[in-house]
Amino acid sequence: MSAPTAKPDPRRCPLCGQANQCGATRDDGRGCWCQSLSIPAALLAQLPPETRDKACICRSCIDAFSVQPRQE
Repeated sequence: MSAPTAKPDPRRCPLCGQANQCGATRDDGRGCWCQSLSIPAALLAQLPPETRDKACICRSCIDAFSVQPRQE
């Protein structure tokens, strides 16, 4: 029998574990800052499957990915 998987924390980045400042976790109806961004599919592919569509990637991880040199 396998150990239960911890439920993803929607307030934490699933990549680095830091606070992601997700606006969707607030009840003010404004949504999240990340909804206005185009997040690269290659970055989304790095998410553990159990966190997809459950927690936002933080701005720091998005910015760090954006400045990485592309591998050819």
